[in-house]
Amino acid sequence: MKIIQLLPELNEGGVERGVVDLNRELILRGYESIVISAGGKLASQINLDGGTHIALDICSKNIFTFWSRKNKLQKIIKYLKPDILHARSRVPAWLVHYANKTLKIPFVTTVHGFNSVSFYSEVMTYGDEVICVSGAIKDYIQKNYNTNENKIIVIPRGIDLVKFNPNNLDLNFIDNFSQEYNLINKYIVTSVGRITQLKDIETFIKAIGKAKQNIPNIIGLIVGGVRDDKQEYFNSLKALVKSLNLEENIIFTGSQSKVAEIYNISNVVISSSKKPETFGRSAAEALSMNTPVIATNHGGILDIVKQNKTGWLFEIEDSNELSNCIIESKDHKLVNLRKFVEERFTLDNMVDKTIEVYNKCK
Repeated sequence: MKIIQLLPELNEGGVERGVVDLNRELILRGYESIVISAGGKLASQINLDGGTHIALDICSKNIFTFWSRKNKLQKIIKYLKPDILHARSRVPAWLVHYANKTLKIPFVTTVHGFNSVSFYSEVMTYGDEVICVSGAIKDYIQKNYNTNENKIIVIPRGIDLVKFNPNNLDLNFIDNFSQEYNLINKYIVTSVGRITQLKDIETFIKAIGKAKQNIPNIIGLIVGGVRDDKQEYFNSLKALVKSLNLEENIIFTGSQSKVAEIYNISNVVISSSKKPETFGRSAAEALSMNTPVIATNHGGILDIVKQNKTGWLFEIEDSNELSNCIIESKDHKLVNLRKFVEERFTLDNMVDKTIEVYNKCK
């Protein structure tokens, strides 16, 4: 079976890592895997893992170039003759929707987020089969688009428990990273993800400042890249750090490839997103490294962060409550975190169920 996954770009992010993971696992199971995107830092990994990456601008929302890009995609699809087209985002889904009108290749979509309710977003329900990454997403599209339940399946994102394993760490990276950022004997509170307003990093920074009174050696580690269109927001965060006199307590590391190692050295991981997480991959990855998580009390992440069991919950934009949770994380040790993930969110389970969807479509 030949599968094409389509997404806007292959930079950092949960969707992107999920595509990379699925590509690798499909190859290992004897399938032919192709990924089409506009490129990015993870594009080379597709080829390294045995798949094929094809660079095409399926990222731009420019309506004036839409039809020419649709025609290019259609030519590629005709040439490759795939068994399945699997769109992971709205622009690629619209391009596939029109490119596939005469080809009639089985079409799968994955709804990764609580997208704004609109005609533009509705395309994610046009698949012959529609994958939702959490029960919350399933409820959302059924409520807003009356999507036929018979074609919806919930498949939580799978965590690579080999990559995210406390016994499979790059100790040289940990040593060098800890030395570079002066993390020895510090209480490390980490946020992982692209620098965007939706991640509400302001609340994270403010909470670090408040928790510092109880935890003098606290370090707020912000791990994630900054797109050009987010540079102004990034500058505002640096200004906030300076205004709160937290230059010695807040560290922006930029994008990092060794995320498992960073989770491992962290005492607690924070997800302070304003927008409900559809699943919360970073939370599950952190738990697989036996690191507890503090998260905003909404969305699909509630399947992962259980109060006083796998972490703690706080209300959106409440830096006081987040600060209290950070202090509590220092005083209370949670156990069996990796086991929680092993029983619910394995990569094998995600791949098995996704292949079942592909076979159902054929």
